[in-house]
Amino acid sequence: MPFRYCLRLAGLAALASCAAQRNPYAATNKSYKAQVKAYAKALRATPVPTPGADSLLQGAYWVGTTNFNLRKPNYVIIHHTAQDSTAQTLKTFTLPRTQVSAHYVIGRDGRVFHMLNDYLRAWHGGAAKWGNTTDINSSSIGIELDNNGTEPFSEPQMASLLRVLSGLKRTYGIPTANFVGHADIAPTRKNDPSALFPWKRLADNGFGLWYDPGPLPSPFGADSAAALASRLLNPTVTLPEDDPAAPPLPADTSKVDAQLARLNGPITVFNPRDALRIIGYDTRDLPAAIRAFKLHFIQTNVGGPLTEADNRILYNLYKKCL
Repeated sequence: MPFRYCLRLAGLAALASCAAQRNPYAATNKSYKAQVKAYAKALRATPVPTPGADSLLQGAYWVGTTNFNLRKPNYVIIHHTAQDSTAQTLKTFTLPRTQVSAHYVIGRDGRVFHMLNDYLRAWHGGAAKWGNTTDINSSSIGIELDNNGTEPFSEPQMASLLRVLSGLKRTYGIPTANFVGHADIAPTRKNDPSALFPWKRLADNGFGLWYDPGPLPSPFGADSAAALASRLLNPTVTLPEDDPAAPPLPADTSKVDAQLARLNGPITVFNPRDALRIIGYDTRDLPAAIRAFKLHFIQTNVGGPLTEADNRILYNLYKKCL
């Protein structure tokens, strides 16, 4: 075969290879870069003194401080995609009409797609609240796990997630307690990640809270008066008769004031609503907050009320947040 034909074949093979490797998201990547460029231009702009143009009494000239840096994320919110494949999620997150995105998408095979610079605001949390923070998207990293919501999370996916979380915590100094789920911040709307998500494994690696091992004390057993007060606040809670840590409640509730007066120290009255709120949950819809708590920390009978065992766990976590 003549040499020139060999060159032509090699060239055609190279073109075919390039075509095969062409990024299918080249067009949306171009749009991404254009948006970032526009935001960068806005950041580079300096305030222009315009005396009289508004109600501010402007200085005679602009003075830029030398002491500043970038605002950094303070929370990590974990989601499951509720879709059938990573490809489907990537497509969803690159269609402007969907108005939804995340910083990271992690496939079942462990492949990580870092879709948005960590300093930019993804649209993943929606209407949400955690503690006193109401604009979650502006202060968080969103991570979507490719999972349909009914299946276990794969080992390659979890291994990659732990690596991503480790880098985020190291880079931005995100507090351990600030790794939470979508259902935690939006209990009335969301249920992801599902009850199959291994939150304890994350907590064992330093990402998120978890309760202590071993028998946990009852929140209703500090003293008889406190126990009675807690019972009055939480009439649905039943103290087991065989619980040696739970003192007997007075039969005559009229004696409560006298018992309270005899106490030398402060009384701890446990109220599940307050405990959930202090942990971070939005308790305006208490049943939804309880469901989100159980989805994260109990992961069985998620739709049911708080049991005595659930209250022990809640009390243990609540004390960690004081």
